[in-house]
Amino acid sequence: MMQAAVDEYAQALRKGQKEYRELLMAGKPTHPAVLDELLPEGGAESVVDLGLVDIPMERIVGVKSAGRITAFTASFLPLLDVKSEFSAKWVNLCCAHLGETGITDPIICFEYLGNFYIQEGNKRVSVLRHFGAPAIPGMVKRILPPTSDAPRIRAYYEFVDFYKGSRLYDIQFRRPGDYARLLSYLDKKPGEVWPEADRRTVKAYFQYFREAFLPVKTQEKDNDILPEEALLLWLELYPFRDLGRMSSMELKKTISQLWEDIVSTSSTEAVKVQTKAEEGKKTGLLGRIFSGIDQLHVAFVHQMEENSGSAWVLGHEAGCAHLEAVFADEISTRSYYGASDFDRTESLIEQAVADGADVVFTTSPPMRRATLKAAVKYPKVRFFNCSVDQPYSSIRTYYGRIYEAKFITGAIAGALAGEDRIGYIAAYPIFGVLASINAFALGAKLTNPRAQLELRWSCLPGTPQADFYADGIRVISNRDAPTQSKLYLDFCNYGTYLMNDRGDMVPLATPIWDWGSFYEFAIRSILDGGLRRDKGAAIALNYWLGMDSGVIDVKLSDKLPEGQKRLAMILQRGLRDGSIDPFLRRIVAQDGTVKNDGTRRYTPNELLHMDWLCDNIIGQIPEYDEILPGSQAMVRELGIYRDTVTVEKEDKPREDFDHLR
Repeated sequence: MMQAAVDEYAQALRKGQKEYRELLMAGKPTHPAVLDELLPEGGAESVVDLGLVDIPMERIVGVKSAGRITAFTASFLPLLDVKSEFSAKWVNLCCAHLGETGITDPIICFEYLGNFYIQEGNKRVSVLRHFGAPAIPGMVKRILPPTSDAPRIRAYYEFVDFYKGSRLYDIQFRRPGDYARLLSYLDKKPGEVWPEADRRTVKAYFQYFREAFLPVKTQEKDNDILPEEALLLWLELYPFRDLGRMSSMELKKTISQLWEDIVSTSSTEAVKVQTKAEEGKKTGLLGRIFSGIDQLHVAFVHQMEENSGSAWVLGHEAGCAHLEAVFADEISTRSYYGASDFDRTESLIEQAVADGADVVFTTSPPMRRATLKAAVKYPKVRFFNCSVDQPYSSIRTYYGRIYEAKFITGAIAGALAGEDRIGYIAAYPIFGVLASINAFALGAKLTNPRAQLELRWSCLPGTPQADFYADGIRVISNRDAPTQSKLYLDFCNYGTYLMNDRGDMVPLATPIWDWGSFYEFAIRSILDGGLRRDKGAAIALNYWLGMDSGVIDVKLSDKLPEGQKRLAMILQRGLRDGSIDPFLRRIVAQDGTVKNDGTRRYTPNELLHMDWLCDNIIGQIPEYDEILPGSQAMVRELGIYRDTVTVEKEDKPREDFDHLR
């Protein structure tokens, strides 16, 4: 056995020397990291004794103090000569490992940010890593870093809570919110203590996924994506239990099909927000000649049933009718209704593809997961989902910059507000809505520097309109009209309106959605040979379109005073040609922070993710737990704090999206 151990050391030494040369040539660290050199200058927040832990071997990355780190490569392979004292000790440990008892003594180490640094037991780690052992027992002390808002630190403290229930070190996320998502996919609640059988199952399934993931990652030559990050996207489309049912080849295939989406969801730089309805490469007539398209079959999949009376669906159906009028015999359209949950959405999309759809528009955010799954399965079909801030490259998303129209209606409201008070009923705290509220408030301040906006939320318990009336507020902004129909404006359930002392409502103006403008752009681009899904282009394209694209506009009431009407038309022209930017001015938030000194323009991402309110707004952004249960589904999909909200199963019908603005 001694000779066998000596031979093993010689083999490990050759591997170590090779690794050392490769790391040196690549300009990477050649020896284990040193924890003392990594700890912040201010020291640790605290040190917690975890006791005996089953440590994943791959998480052991360094040593507590420098000592004899030159004896090892970065992965703890030996580097010292076969005649050294180090070699003799390594060989003795190897004999123990090859014998009946094995290596039983736990190592002593520290854990910091999910990785382990050895204080005692370097050679034990070296021997076991040489033999491919997946884990090693160790007595562990956890060093907690100082708390901060840095994403990595926030994610680590979420891991600390995750570990209390799971006792798993194998899964390490870098982004806040990912542990909450994983727990939801595993049917676990935050703080729940896992049975040992569940812990072993999750550990085994994750390793199975990891073994399938790594060869795909190597083939795609992308070294920055973690298997656990890829698993999160995979679990959006497949139940966790499928990991116990798929063969290794089937699993690798699903990962390969999802690869470009895995890349785009792992990098914020891969998400592109496009604010104009234009195609980068226009091929025109030649594109039509060579596209091979005789007639384009277009499918619309709606959340609500056909006769539900949903204004949101009616708006998109008006867009469909616009397509039919513009393109006539060049296209055919068909609508599918009742996509109330994931399974139903998946079934309707499958039916649309079976019916010959070349293009599929799913018209509300909760359908994004089923849309993505179909897009991966049918790469020759073009898929669009009506939502925003989605990181998937296989589908394109589209939505409207409603804040531009809100700026105009805010200016009208400010000019007509009695006692400088305006009521504002917001729907959900989701992406883009805070920009709309602030734009309205800035518009009101444009025409009335003393204007105060009193904010209420329809997603909270209460009766905002009745409350405003009782409180003497007579100018109110409500939801936005889904179509250009004059009915929505005159009925005063939409837009901005006046209430007299008898409670009669006088319409003033309303933002409107014109989905036909986007659908015409998309279909025309496809007919011209554009909007292709090019392999290798892992870019998530989100169309966020405004008044310059015709998707958003303002409908003015005949009862609007002439002066305000002329002002609104001037603002419309300025927003369309880009000479007016609602946020290009000095802006102060409620807490007194200067958000803009008046010299810079906000980027689309800054506007989408706005999470503060202007100083002339009275009211707050509701917390997730305050929101009515029927409205929480929307906030989980598109909420400004989406990453901190636990994902829930889609086993209940979602509410209508008439209030999606």
